Amino acid sequence: MQISSWFDFDKNTDFSIYNLPYGIFSDKNPKRVGVAISNSVLDLSALEKGGLFKDISFSQENTFSSWTLNLFMSEDISIWKQVRKRITELLSSSDELKNNEELRKRSIIPMSEVKMHLPAQIGDYTDFYSSKEHATNVGIMFRGKENALMPNWLHIPIAYHGRSSSIFISGTDIKRPFGQINNDNSSPVFEASSRMDFELEMGFFVGGKSNRLGDRIEVKDAEKHIFGMVLVNDWSARDIQKWEYQPLGPFGSKNMGTAISPWIVTMEALEYFKVEGPKQEPTPLSYLQTGGKMSYDINLELLIQTEKMSKPFALSQTNHKYLYWNIAQQLAHHSLTGCPMIAGDLLASGTISGSTRDSFGSMLEIAWKGEMPVELPSGEKRTFLSDGDTITIK
Repeated sequence: MQISSWFDFDKNTDFSIYNLPYGIFSDKNPKRVGVAISNSVLDLSALEKGGLFKDISFSQENTFSSWTLNLFMSEDISIWKQVRKRITELLSSSDELKNNEELRKRSIIPMSEVKMHLPAQIGDYTDFYSSKEHATNVGIMFRGKENALMPNWLHIPIAYHGRSSSIFISGTDIKRPFGQINNDNSSPVFEASSRMDFELEMGFFVGGKSNRLGDRIEVKDAEKHIFGMVLVNDWSARDIQKWEYQPLGPFGSKNMGTAISPWIVTMEALEYFKVEGPKQEPTPLSYLQTGGKMSYDINLELLIQTEKMSKPFALSQTNHKYLYWNIAQQLAHHSLTGCPMIAGDLLASGTISGSTRDSFGSMLEIAWKGEMPVELPSGEKRTFLSDGDTITIK
C-alpha cells in the first residue's frame, strides 16, 4: 500500500513513514518517547498532551511522558497497532498535526538536537545461539568437523543469560577488559584481552502482559509478546571466553558490554519482510513448531573503521533469515519452564552468519580464530580488534 505524507522526508532515509520506530530521547527537556521520522524525532509526549491519542484506551496515563518504553511495551498488541495507525494518520491523511503550526513546532525536533537513551529499562537479557552456520564454524574450530554441532543443537534453542546492567546504546565506547587468560593450556595469567571481537546480531524486546510464574508462552501466541527489534553487538573477549566457558558457558568474556541500536523497529513494520526460515531437520518437538513464515528478510552489514582509515570498510553482509531458530521459537522455549517474560526483557539472536566468509558475523569466523588475517584498504591487517577500531552494524 502506498502512503503519501505531507512531511518532507529525506528520500534516502531509513526512517520513512513505513518504519516509524520507537525510542527514548531528551533535549532541554527530560527523557520521553519519540518516533524517528526522516531526520527528525516526533515527540509522542507532546502529541499525547495535545490530545491526539485521546481515543486510545491506554492502561496508564502519560504513557509517552515516561523515561522508558516499558509502559507502552506492556500494553496489549491491539494498543500498539492503534498507536501506529494513529501516527501514520497524523503524518498522512489527517490535518490535525499538519495544520497545527504550534504543535508541529513542539513535536517535531531535528535529530541533531536530541540525545538518545536506552529505549527500555531492561530487566533481563538472554543471548541465543541461533545460527547453524555460526555454531558449526565455532564447533569445527574447537572440536573438529565430525563433532561441530553438539548433540542437542538441532533440537533445542541454546542460550546464555547475560547482564542487563552492561547494555548500552550504539555510540558508546567499550573498554578492553582484563581477565584470566590461558592460551597455551598451562597456567592462566591475568591480563588485558588481546582477542576482542564483535558479534553481528539482532534482538527483540518482550512486550504485552507477562506470563505468570509456572505458565508458559505458546509458540502460536509468541507474536503477541514481541514488541519490536533492534540491532545488537554482543562484544566478546575470545581469549577470556576460551578459558572460562566450560562447563557453564560465557561469563566475564561477555558481560563487559552489549550494544544495541536506540530505535526499536516494530514487528508490524517488519510484517512485509516475513519469509520461510531454513528447513529444520529433525522436526522440532511440537511446542517449537511455528508453521508459516516466522523469519525475516533483513539485510545486515557490518563495517570496520580503524584510526588510519578515512571511511568504513564492509567486513560482512548477512541476513536475519539465515537464523535456524526463529524469534517465536526462542521466546516459547525461554518461557517453557514457566519463566516469566516481562515487558522490557531483551532476547538476542546470537551471531548471525551465512555460509560464506563474507557473510560471517564475527571476527572469530572471518579471520578463522586468527589464522586468516583480514587485510583492510589501509594496508593494516586484523585477526581481532585493535584499540581505536570502530564497528558499525546496519
